[in-house]
Amino acid sequence: MRIDLHTHSRCSDGTLSPAELVALAADRAVQILALTDHDTMAGCAEAQAACDRHGIQFVPGIELTCEWRGREIHVVGLGVQPGHTLLAATCDDLARRRVARLQAIGERLARHGLDGAGLARDALAECATPTRMHLARQMVRRGMVASVGAAFDRWLGHGKPGAVRSEWPPLQATVDCIVSAGGVAVLAHAHRYALSPGVLRELCAQFKELGGAGLEVSLAGTGPGDAHRLAALARRFALAGSVGSDFHEPGIPWRPLGRFVKLPEGVMPLLELLPRRMA
Repeated sequence: MRIDLHTHSRCSDGTLSPAELVALAADRAVQILALTDHDTMAGCAEAQAACDRHGIQFVPGIELTCEWRGREIHVVGLGVQPGHTLLAATCDDLARRRVARLQAIGERLARHGLDGAGLARDALAECATPTRMHLARQMVRRGMVASVGAAFDRWLGHGKPGAVRSEWPPLQATVDCIVSAGGVAVLAHAHRYALSPGVLRELCAQFKELGGAGLEVSLAGTGPGDAHRLAALARRFALAGSVGSDFHEPGIPWRPLGRFVKLPEGVMPLLELLPRRMA
């Protein structure tokens, strides 16, 4: 069965509309699809309607940004209720934080002779929950850099002239929000965080204690070593394994939409935790 429980549309930092994303998923024979845009569920209604047309089972989702021990962490919520009061308030708060961060980055870029205000304005016009990716793409369009990667390497990455640290809600509040909205909390791409093995184990242990239920184990672009470590963490802390691509745009070979990755032995599929109508 082809399953993808981590994707992004134009409603956050993807490049396809929700309907276009679903059409691509249908072309790739995806049978169960979740839309998990950053800090918004704005595209879920469109994605649900498109999935109904294509005969794909849809899982409403979101990827919430939070903080743990001063580090930015992402938690995917699957099966959440769109429009849930606490979740909607959380999304509004995160959108305000993102806008403020983007404007602050624009101000920093302006100090280095770039049109920071214009970059921020154009990025904000693209999305209500803007990310650094929107700024990077604007820089490419204006010919300031050759690629999105170059934008981060020269201007937007950690320690670069446009770097601005933002304060995000705590991990506990984020897990509580997802659970309150009827969803399953999944720790996203844990292998990408700059954490030692011991600290990563502490993160997984606390995530479980706070009510987290899943860990992204089979994620597109994950190397064999990281895949082995993620599976071991899932088994150790009794976290269900999620499968996804973290798809943002076509043409990126290491994040193909609907890439089938079999869960390792001994890891419970996260689908078993979702309502029967979704699984």
